[in-house]
Amino acid sequence: MYRRIDPVLPVIVGIVQVFLTIGAQYWQLRNPDLGRTPLTWWGYALLLVGPLAIALRRRAPVATLVVTLASTAIYMLFNYAYGPVFLSPIIVTFTAVQYGHRRAAWLSSAAFFLFVVVYTSWLIPHRASLFHHTAVAAYLLLTLTVAEFYRVRRERLAERERVEREEARRQASEERLTMAQELHDVLAHNISLIHVQASTALHLLDDHPEQARTALTTIKQASKDVLTEMRGVLSLLRDGAPRSPTAGMAHLADLVERSGLPVTLKVTGETRPLPAGIDRAGYRIVQESLTNVSRHAPGSRVTVRVTYAPEELTVVVEDDGGGTARAEASLGSGNGIPGMRERAAALGGSLTAGPRPGGGFRVEARLPLSSSIGRTPSAGQTLSAG
Repeated sequence: MYRRIDPVLPVIVGIVQVFLTIGAQYWQLRNPDLGRTPLTWWGYALLLVGPLAIALRRRAPVATLVVTLASTAIYMLFNYAYGPVFLSPIIVTFTAVQYGHRRAAWLSSAAFFLFVVVYTSWLIPHRASLFHHTAVAAYLLLTLTVAEFYRVRRERLAERERVEREEARRQASEERLTMAQELHDVLAHNISLIHVQASTALHLLDDHPEQARTALTTIKQASKDVLTEMRGVLSLLRDGAPRSPTAGMAHLADLVERSGLPVTLKVTGETRPLPAGIDRAGYRIVQESLTNVSRHAPGSRVTVRVTYAPEELTVVVEDDGGGTARAEASLGSGNGIPGMRERAAALGGSLTAGPRPGGGFRVEARLPLSSSIGRTPSAGQTLSAG
């Protein structure tokens, strides 16, 4: 905007100062007591110094300020008609303050005020009154005050924009980190499922080809699912793409059906829309728990219980350990359980995981819910898969 008006403003100010001064001169020359003299070529030149300096006010604000005030003072010493000639000093003083040259603007204005006091007190036939000096001081103070106000306002707006940019950058980084974690969970679950089913298919291929076919069908579906989810997650990493959860509690039934494990899913309480973070975290906790069962206890029967309480969402995943000789407290060297704990803790919840007394393993997550989330009619369901 400023670059667009820079070439035009000096022309406008020059025209205003010259033609309005001609009009002011007509009336001021009719009053001999004012002691005004007619404009000469030198007077017209001084009237144009300020507008010409305005064109350079952004490159050299202080130099422009000094030149404009000096030319205005010289103009006054020649006793030309004045009034419009003070438009240029207003603009250059305002610009100097806006660009951070506050000390130069205030000192130059003070020096100009002293000049006006001396000029109107001793260099003209009729000495100016105290009211005249007060009016000049008020005029200068008003200009500086308005300039300071806009300077502070512009700095605050610039700081607000900077903070908003930083916040947007930080949120984008956090969202991309979340998407990377989503991608890790998707790959870990589906590749573990493919590995388990491939091992099963190899084991059964010679003696039970029909059962091997089932395992291969599961592998085909799992590979398709992982490609679909990867496309969904990666699309969120592109700038400008809509950011939304790629999975949620509404898809648990599909998850347990694709797991290749004998899973029983039980949902109790009033099912309702959940905050995006909790919805995604609950799904990923179940997914990671099923992945751990596939890795460390394949063949175990699994029970997944989801409870929608008024204040929290509870997710419990238990296996009976039937696929292995004994369930261990440490699930290998992976980061599955620590990752689940981090998800729960980030949402203000908690997660416990460990062996069950009767054998097998248990994961329990408690995720707090906001009481303002809307509810849908209650639903309870029991679904078996595997």
